[in-house]
Amino acid sequence: MDQLLALKVFVRIAETGSFSRTADAMNIPRPTVTKLVQDLEQHLDAKLLQRTTRQVHVTAEGSAYYERARHLIAELEDMDQLTRRSRSQLRGRLRVDVGSVLADRILIPALPDFRVRYPDLQLELGVSDRPIDLVGDGVDCAIRGGEMPDTTMVARYLAELDWVTCAAGTYLDRHGEPRHPDELSATAHTLVGYFSSLTGRAFPLEFHQGDTRIAVKPEGAISVNESTAHVNALACGLGIGQTFRFAAAPYLSDGRLRSVLVDWSRPPQTFRLIYPGNRHLSAKIRAFSDWVVEVFEPLDDRARRPPPAPARA
Repeated sequence: MDQLLALKVFVRIAETGSFSRTADAMNIPRPTVTKLVQDLEQHLDAKLLQRTTRQVHVTAEGSAYYERARHLIAELEDMDQLTRRSRSQLRGRLRVDVGSVLADRILIPALPDFRVRYPDLQLELGVSDRPIDLVGDGVDCAIRGGEMPDTTMVARYLAELDWVTCAAGTYLDRHGEPRHPDELSATAHTLVGYFSSLTGRAFPLEFHQGDTRIAVKPEGAISVNESTAHVNALACGLGIGQTFRFAAAPYLSDGRLRSVLVDWSRPPQTFRLIYPGNRHLSAKIRAFSDWVVEVFEPLDDRARRPPPAPARA
């Protein structure tokens, strides 16, 4: 039995709750995964996993063994990475998940620099706007925006990104430019909405001005659930919508999109790099984290805002 491989397989199963996901993530045949666990349990004379037709549960003995095994594997990985780093090398696989417009407009254009720095690191980039289960899907880290409902995750700040309300010039020439958000609820305008891949519900357009808050639901409008397609739908003249300013910037600069309702704003969205809090911060994740902070720094709209005026006495 390859005990180190068996340990890695057991730890991954304990985290994902799935033999098949573990086999796919580690690129090991499923029968081999089952045999490694059986050999490990026989070697220890202990039942580590309780497997049913639908779920895999870690036993009490397995839970204690998992904690020790996880730390041991993390230490071994760090030993390897520290030695390789002394030769300016990081090796292995790193799985990162990122939203589509961030991947297309920010991350992928910057990847040649990452490849120069870490030529032996295999980067697997999952590109989608859908919610993911980092542990269950075998993802090392992800770039996500918005609130952090999962308190088990560790998050590193990347940037605040501003929104812009806009439409194609061809659309505005046909339908006119709205002067107030209330006009968007009327039949005079078509909205291009963005709906959740998880719930299927469209997110409202938000407008803030002083103490006034207005939310407009894009009911009966055109909606998509992928951010790059959403920007393209706006640029093609399908209607009015809200997208990130950096994503719309190329279209705004060449006139294909025009800003509307510029006296109204939407609160910026914070983006973070997240990874499971119960995982050891490997050298690979640390290297990617430091690099991606550099990539997002020039795009951080928070850094460009003027400081708040001091309070009057």
